Amino acid sequence: MCTSITYHTQDHYFGRNLDYERSYGEKITITPRDFVFSLRHEGELSHHYAIIGMATVISNFPLYYDATNECGLSIAGLNFSGYAQYSSTTTASSADRTNAKVTSFELIPWLLGTCKDVRTARAALEGLTITDESFVESLPASPLHWMIADRDECIVYEYTKDGGKIYENPVGVMTNNPSFDYHMTHLQDFLHVSHGPLMNNLLSGTSVEPYSRGMGAMGLPGDLSSASRFVRAAYTKLNSLSDADEASSVQQFFSILDSVAQAKGCCYLGDDADGHPQYEYTLYSSCCNVDKGIYYYKTHENSHITAVNLFHEDLDSTTLKIFPLEREWKPTFSN
Repeated sequence: MCTSITYHTQDHYFGRNLDYERSYGEKITITPRDFVFSLRHEGELSHHYAIIGMATVISNFPLYYDATNECGLSIAGLNFSGYAQYSSTTTASSADRTNAKVTSFELIPWLLGTCKDVRTARAALEGLTITDESFVESLPASPLHWMIADRDECIVYEYTKDGGKIYENPVGVMTNNPSFDYHMTHLQDFLHVSHGPLMNNLLSGTSVEPYSRGMGAMGLPGDLSSASRFVRAAYTKLNSLSDADEASSVQQFFSILDSVAQAKGCCYLGDDADGHPQYEYTLYSSCCNVDKGIYYYKTHENSHITAVNLFHEDLDSTTLKIFPLEREWKPTFSN
């Protein structure tokens, strides 16, 4: 499961925790403007906005988990198991239809390649068909929903048995199933929590005082479920303060994600076919300064923050630029 957030100081930031039981060899991947995407139904996308993000690259195709384009539009795909339901490939061909048809693994590059902001992405999503095709036979279509944001707006897009639906996202947070409207309703159960001190409303006029700082947030859920992570991430983000400089903003962004990170061993999924226990944990956390095109990340193995700058590369190239993740533990000794 995963958590994605937006954050705004002087610049705008977008990122996520990827929580899963295994890695698929993901790497920071820059797609330049003239890299050719051969789409299953929409032909070749041969000239488009440049993109940076986390992807597994198979057969020279970047399967993005989360990404940002050069205009500052960002998208993260999060697990939506049991709810996502894509259209059958027997749906009428795009030649017979007015609106576009893409696979789930094409949605991020297609939107980021052709849309400069949430307004244009929202228009592209209207009437869109997402097909249930696999990238390859060994990789079935992942059940996903997507958070899409720019400096000014944030939306969630879900595709179920009823087709595509767009939700306005005023809190700039998304986790996993149930559907986004449930999370917004559930959030109302915690309107009483506060970053301030606990108020004595029961025994007013007595000497009874709160025995600890932070008790205004009592009742905030601490478990690892998607519903609880949504509430906790929203509380932390909406009460979060930092200076406007880059170091303060990025460090605060990762602090927000840390509040919903999963430690390995705390979410047991059962044993695999060989009898090995499987645990979901936070494989990586990302934070992209979408105004500057800088993608920051840290991994389970290496908590030091590493950065890749989109605009330091040749964006008029035709070749993917791939950066393996810095996973080696490298402590800094002071003596």
